Amino acid sequence: MDIKKEFRDFSVKHMGNNGLVTDQYMGMFNPTNLTPYIMEERRMNVAQMDVFSRLMMDRIIFLGTGIDDQVANIITAQLLFLESSDSAKDIQIYINSPGGSVYAGLGIYDTMQIIKPDVATICTGIAASMGAVLLVAGEKGKRSALKHSRVMIHQPSGGAQGVASDMEINLREMLKLKKELYDIISNHSGQTYEWVEKASDRDYWMTSTEAKEFGMVDEVLERKK
Repeated sequence: MDIKKEFRDFSVKHMGNNGLVTDQYMGMFNPTNLTPYIMEERRMNVAQMDVFSRLMMDRIIFLGTGIDDQVANIITAQLLFLESSDSAKDIQIYINSPGGSVYAGLGIYDTMQIIKPDVATICTGIAASMGAVLLVAGEKGKRSALKHSRVMIHQPSGGAQGVASDMEINLREMLKLKKELYDIISNHSGQTYEWVEKASDRDYWMTSTEAKEFGMVDEVLERKK
C-alpha cells in the first residue's frame, strides 16, 4: 500500500486541496539536505519508505509550522483520511507551532472534535497562540508536552482600517473570536473563563510543568529511568 499516494489522491480529489500545495507540505518531511528515506527491516526484506509515509502509517500528524489556510486544509485532510482508514485507532498530532490564523486553526479544532478517533496532542518545542489551542483540544488524558517545551496563550490580535462602520464590524468579530477561544481553553483545561481571560491579556508563557498545572496538558514526557 502506497499511503503517500493514497493520501495525496484523497487530499486533492476528495478534499479539493491544491496538488502543488499538498506536494509541498509532504515535501517538508524530506528536506534536500537530509536523507529523504528511512530503511525499515521487515520479514525477509528491507523496505524503503519516505518519512511522511512512515508517520502516516503510524497515524502521526506533525504540525511543525505556522497555521494558515493551506496548512489547515492539509491537516484536516490528514485527520479525515486517517479516520476513514480506521475510526477506532487514536491519531497523534505533534505540535511545534507559533500559531497563525485563528480561522484556519478553528477549522482544525472542529475537525478534531467531530472525528471518531481520539486525537492525542504532543507539544515539541513550542505551542503558542492557536498552536496552544490545538494542544489543549486533544483528548483529555492524552495531551502531553516534552520537558523543555513552551506553551503560550494570549488574546487574538488583528487590525482594522477603513471607514468607521467597517472598523466596528471588525472589532465585534474580534471580540467574538476572543470569547470563542477563551471558551475553548476554559472547557478543555478546566480553568474558569475569567482566569483564562486574565492570563491571556498579554502573552502568558508556560513551561511544560506550568502547562500541566494550568490544564493545557496532562503529562510531561521525560525519559523513564
